Amino acid sequence: MRKGATQTVTSKTPPRRPYFGPNCSPAWITTGPRWKESGWREGLSTAETRDAIDAMPRLHDHQIAEETDWSTWVLLGGRGSGKTFAGAWWLSEQARTDGQVLALVGPALHDVREVMIEGPSGLKAMGEAGYRPVWEASRRRLRWPNDSVAYAYSAEDPDALRGPQFHAAWVDEFCAWRNPERTLSTLRFALRRGADPRLVVTTTPRPMVALRRLLAEPGVEVTRAGTEVNAANLAPGFLGHLRRLYAGTRLEAQELEGQIVETDGALFRAEDLARARGARPVELDRVVVAVDPPATAHGDACGIVIAGRRDRTAYVLADETVRGLSPAAWAGVVAAVARREGAEAVIAEVNQGGDMVRTLLVQAGCACPVRSVHATRSKRARAEPVAALYEQGRVVHCVALPALEEDMMVLGSGEGGPSPDRADALVWAITHLMLEPRGEPRLRSL
Repeated sequence: MRKGATQTVTSKTPPRRPYFGPNCSPAWITTGPRWKESGWREGLSTAETRDAIDAMPRLHDHQIAEETDWSTWVLLGGRGSGKTFAGAWWLSEQARTDGQVLALVGPALHDVREVMIEGPSGLKAMGEAGYRPVWEASRRRLRWPNDSVAYAYSAEDPDALRGPQFHAAWVDEFCAWRNPERTLSTLRFALRRGADPRLVVTTTPRPMVALRRLLAEPGVEVTRAGTEVNAANLAPGFLGHLRRLYAGTRLEAQELEGQIVETDGALFRAEDLARARGARPVELDRVVVAVDPPATAHGDACGIVIAGRRDRTAYVLADETVRGLSPAAWAGVVAAVARREGAEAVIAEVNQGGDMVRTLLVQAGCACPVRSVHATRSKRARAEPVAALYEQGRVVHCVALPALEEDMMVLGSGEGGPSPDRADALVWAITHLMLEPRGEPRLRSL
């Protein structure tokens, strides 16, 4: 190189692609912030820009990871909800950084190759012309032009993950793995490259302890999606036919709604919860906020459920459960929710904290009375009368409450795993509103 000349270094990595929701118009895209930040429009004619836009995938909101400080993103989805597409898209974006070492884990090696790599929503389908990864069968890996690689592993062989180390990983159909907890823990010890190793889990849920423990871990971001959100990309009539066959059943809740459904012996049934969905009345006679405080100061969930009553029916208004907050922080959330809803009382279980719970709520500025309740019976015994109200059609869910309903469908089943904090709070709220005697003013004769 002659003296004074400037050396130009060309990266093998193409510009990072913007992502857009399914309803974004070309006009919005070409003027929107994501498009501007990508720099793709530079040097393109109008026709070329439109062609580029038309060729881009449209992502649904549930297929885009939240921009939060998560270490694990779990996407629970029904069949055909776009889980695989979301996982493949996310990993493809990680591979755009030169020299990334990534892991792919499926129920078996066949699933990894046929679904995660070569399937219609797999990694090879994500690559644009001139930048498609190549499958190297002899080394069981996918290689991109910028030397990023993704190695394929089977959940049937967890020990194969001992030794390698990765920048990121995508695992698919976690609930179909033979050894889910052992394989996942081995993989996590291998995520030790780079500044911020992350894990994405895509699966149709099943009522299994391993999944519940995963969802209860700190640093886990959970997204839920039913099949219906992706109906436009499925065969015509597919969704309607299955709903006619399985409406109100466990299969509908699990396979189409992406919910964790009850096991044998559970109190709350999927058909009762499906029937419970309805609108909030204009006026309510009473509103309460129920709280199931965490057992530890940090990390556990604090169940917070708001419910009201109108005549002989209870209405579940919202699930405001929080996780990983300090006692003062979750108490502040409860106080704010009570003010917002105009609650007549806060119902707080005090088994774990005693008088401290009441003190925290008062210090947080809770304006309504705090009623302490103490659990003297088992969770199942406390929940049975509430489950009977659902069977009678006397409880209405006014908004979508998938996480709460999942907790309800495992409550009382005897299944191990984390405590269903949301469901515990719900039981306290409904019990207070519907099952406890409430004295009415009476005239006493002289």
